[in-house]
Amino acid sequence: MHAHALLLDRLFNSLNRHDHKAMAACYHPEAAFSDIAFSLHGRHAIHGMWRMICAGDIHATFEVVSADDEDGRVTLIAEYTFSETGRRVRNVIDSRFRFADHLVVDQRDVCDPRAWGAMALGGVGGFLAGRVAPLRKIKARGKLARFLAAHPFEPDAASE
Repeated sequence: MHAHALLLDRLFNSLNRHDHKAMAACYHPEAAFSDIAFSLHGRHAIHGMWRMICAGDIHATFEVVSADDEDGRVTLIAEYTFSETGRRVRNVIDSRFRFADHLVVDQRDVCDPRAWGAMALGGVGGFLAGRVAPLRKIKARGKLARFLAAHPFEPDAASE
C-alpha cells in the first residue's frame, strides 16, 4: 500500500477514534481544507475544525480509492448528530487530496448540499442552507468560532 494511502487510512481511523490530534498530524502546516461549509487554511485552523467535529458522535465508513505521490481520493459516509438540531445526518462525501512532504496539503470534500441541508436542518432552513453556499459558510464559521471560544486549547507541535 502506498504511503499516502496509509496516511489517509490513519486520518479517517483517527476520526473514528475522535482523535483530533492524530488527525491534525496528517496535515502539512500550510494545508488547505474546503467543503460545503468550511474554507480553512493552515494546520491550526483545520485542527480546530476537527476538534469541534470530534466532540460529537461522528463515525465514518470509508474507502481509500486511490493514492499516489501527488494525489489521493477517499469515498466516505459520515454519520453524526447535527448538534444545532439534534437531527441525524448520513453524509456521502467524495474527498480529494494533494500531498506535500508526505502530508495532506490540500483536501477538497464534495457532497450534496441539498441532501445535507434537508437532513441536518430540515424545513425552510434546510432548504435555504442546501442552496445558498454563503449561508452555510457564515453559519459554519460562527459555529466554529463559538466552539473554539468555549473550548480553548494550547496547540502542540502537530497543530501549529
